Amino acid sequence: MERMRELVELLNKYAYEYYVLDNPSVSDKEYDALYDELVALENELVFVLPDSPTQRVGGETLKGFEEYRHKGKLYSLDKAKTLTEVTAFFNRIIKEVGVLPEMTLEHKFDGLTISLTYENGELIRGATRGDGEVGEDVTAQVKTIRTVPLTIPFKGLIEIQGEGVMRLSSFDEYNLTADVPLKNARNAVAGAIRNLNPKETAKRKLDFFAYNIGYHEGITFKTQKEMHDFIVKNGFKTEGVFSIITGIEDAEKVLNEIENSRPNLDYLIDGAVLKVNELALREELGFTMKAPRWALAYKFQAEETTTILKDVIWQVSRTGKLNPLAILEPVELMGVTVKRATLNNYSDIQKKGVRIGSRVLIRRSNDVIPEIMGAVEHLENSKEILPPTVCPACGAPVKNEGVFYYCTNEETCAPRIVDKLDHFAEKGSMNIEGFSEKTAEQLYNDLGVNSVDKLYDLTVEDLLKLDGFKDKKAENLMRAIERSKRTTLARFIYALGIPQIGKKSAQCLADRFPTLWELKLATKDELTALADFGEIMADNVVSFFNNPDNLALVDNLESKGIIFEEEEIVTEGVFVGKVVVLTGALKHYKRGKAQEIIRSLGGKTADSVSKSVNLVIAGEDAGSKLEKAKKLGIEIISEEEFLALINA
Repeated sequence: MERMRELVELLNKYAYEYYVLDNPSVSDKEYDALYDELVALENELVFVLPDSPTQRVGGETLKGFEEYRHKGKLYSLDKAKTLTEVTAFFNRIIKEVGVLPEMTLEHKFDGLTISLTYENGELIRGATRGDGEVGEDVTAQVKTIRTVPLTIPFKGLIEIQGEGVMRLSSFDEYNLTADVPLKNARNAVAGAIRNLNPKETAKRKLDFFAYNIGYHEGITFKTQKEMHDFIVKNGFKTEGVFSIITGIEDAEKVLNEIENSRPNLDYLIDGAVLKVNELALREELGFTMKAPRWALAYKFQAEETTTILKDVIWQVSRTGKLNPLAILEPVELMGVTVKRATLNNYSDIQKKGVRIGSRVLIRRSNDVIPEIMGAVEHLENSKEILPPTVCPACGAPVKNEGVFYYCTNEETCAPRIVDKLDHFAEKGSMNIEGFSEKTAEQLYNDLGVNSVDKLYDLTVEDLLKLDGFKDKKAENLMRAIERSKRTTLARFIYALGIPQIGKKSAQCLADRFPTLWELKLATKDELTALADFGEIMADNVVSFFNNPDNLALVDNLESKGIIFEEEEIVTEGVFVGKVVVLTGALKHYKRGKAQEIIRSLGGKTADSVSKSVNLVIAGEDAGSKLEKAKKLGIEIISEEEFLALINA
């Protein structure tokens, strides 16, 4: 029994570090060995401690949910969509109490409200909000959530309120193998928590973000800030902003920061919540029948909406892959009129049950083209979407490889050739300045340029035959084509357009195989030994260089005078010798540009925080990376300090 208690405490400590702090201190292998030892002990003793991590995998399927009456009512909140409405809310409070008191401002998570009841430090109940007074007992389901503590240090009776969420990364991971894909992360949480089989709940890898305390005995709080501190101290995970504001200008600033950071979050939020910080003032302000007078939910523009799918067209990429594009009944979403949306492949269409003429759910994130998440309703005129049998551009037969369809005509399919020319000339490839997709179309249609090596055979006289090309423009493009001959091996590899070989993997290849000759001879085993290099990527590289036509193209490009230069190593600058991570939203630079500046001043950049990182630059609404950097003792600077360094 002593060993069992020791294992439970140790495993819960490691799980807290991993899931809440995002700072694991042991490997998965070490954790699994201890977990297996605990399972064996429990089987031998036929006894399980109440906070054992083995209880998180889910038990037997329930016959139904029991009702649970909350000890304290969970109110809904009044809502606002404009700053004018927020100002009116502030003015009502001022009218009641004479001044505007301190207010707290937090993320409004878009998931499922859950209330957790603890007694004597143990989780005794998990319940849905229901109507605010009576919810459903979902204790078995809640115990599968890794960020719900099974025990806490506080020994009194207390209800912790928060949101059950499904991270977007978990949502995407689940849908990769799901027979029936989930439509959105919000509904996925509700479906998981209200699933009578806790084992199914566990598969969705939910999180719980605590933000409030309801009924409590054995402790008193004076402010929301004290509640927040208690929540953190007792091992609950919190996410997002927790700000104390003192006026409308403060509120506007933080609300804008939250909304701007929204596309970069790994979970859904649909707004922010403002509350009076001081609990005594809340008592004075009181409640309406439905909502507290001291709190307000500020709602952002919706990221999801529904509309009618009018048609699906198939677009041809440079690899010949036919990509389905949905044509929609125009609809407003996040301030933009949306007319098109992506569908990943034909298998995706089938999984989501999408049909032409049906009402579909679409989601837009940041500035990317929206994606269809699934069918909402099939109408009388809905009809099945059929896979392509011929290429829509050239009429050639298509071939089916896995979930994708490909045009079989590599020689004369216009969109494929134009896309290859455009990709070869882009900034991250051969960097031919002044070259555009329109230029590629003109070169193919008017001059018959159907291969990238022929770009180096062009003359000024050729370009002057093209519409819109005068002497200066033609000469500038010719100079840019000539300059592109001096490049790096990594850029050249990326420019070749090998399927699934992006800029990062091209650089990886160039680092491992410093000459083109060595790369041509690379084996699959050598390639799969590279970091983040899977079998498909390796097969694509080997297949590319085993193709006689591709070898002839590469040889011909080299004969045109392509010269590979070493990447310039910067030995001077404020970031020499430093590995730098950017986190949070930057106001003055896009992240890619900021990373470029860091590298130009001698530094290296990384995407995640580890012991090898020397410096973290924290923008607005920095999250888990910032917390991890603090725990590892890594130097942290603000965006303003970053600007001062680069402008010194």
